[in-house]
Amino acid sequence: MRRILAFFVVLLALALAFPLTVTDDLGRTVTLKAPPKRIVTMLPSVTETVCALGACDRLVATDDYSDWPERVKGLPKAGGLYNPNPELIVSLKPDLVLVSKYGKLYETLERAGLTVYAVRTETYEDIFKTVRTLGRLLGLSSEAERLVAQIQKEVYQEEARAAKAKSRPRVYYEIDPTPYTVGPESFIGVLIQKARGVNIIPKELGLFPKISPELVLEKNPEVIVATYPGALETIRRRPGWDRIAAVRQGRVCVFTGGEDSLLSRPGPRVAQGLRLLVDCFHRP
Repeated sequence: MRRILAFFVVLLALALAFPLTVTDDLGRTVTLKAPPKRIVTMLPSVTETVCALGACDRLVATDDYSDWPERVKGLPKAGGLYNPNPELIVSLKPDLVLVSKYGKLYETLERAGLTVYAVRTETYEDIFKTVRTLGRLLGLSSEAERLVAQIQKEVYQEEARAAKAKSRPRVYYEIDPTPYTVGPESFIGVLIQKARGVNIIPKELGLFPKISPELVLEKNPEVIVATYPGALETIRRRPGWDRIAAVRQGRVCVFTGGEDSLLSRPGPRVAQGLRLLVDCFHRP
């Protein structure tokens, strides 16, 4: 009897929550008449968050890069930020499409009559804001609060482990060989801090700045982290980089083959990415 009562309480709560009108990260007003049952996600971190909320079965397509959890690999793939496939998305008749705030995909989809919510996932706080926002959009606010608590607990456990370290190494983090890196106020920058590293990039340069290799030479990091294939060879070939402490001492951590996703996606597995940094920065 209690289970039946609880079920009807949930249904009543959902009925009261919808129609739902919210403002997305582009400042647009988005209205949902009911909890969405057919969802397309165009960001890997958002795909992971939807699944972590227990709504994986509502996904009808994802972007090309969404590959976790395993079950999303078999879903139709609708391209990426620079090569989206709006025709496929429209053909699937979703009642909600979750896109990046960057790009113009939302305009095309709106003209086709779809409901589109644009997401910003760049800072550490964006992780939790996105979880709670998706919880509201999906009618899963209680699940969202539980997920936030779980992520924060896992992050704290890694922070506590890092706190035992005696040193705080100077760190340079390279996203790609352009080189693009991470500022202290980006979500990766915050992870570096939580892992007891000191980011050599000044915050004035922004969240994900393109920099000059000479800046890294000048700052002389003790640890380098890179997240693309062939990074070690690329770094070693750069003029003068053999003088950098991290290169001289062999303290270059390259994460690829799925580990890069743990670091590059501001989603529910962020504590696993933090674990990689703690292990990298504080090797015996």
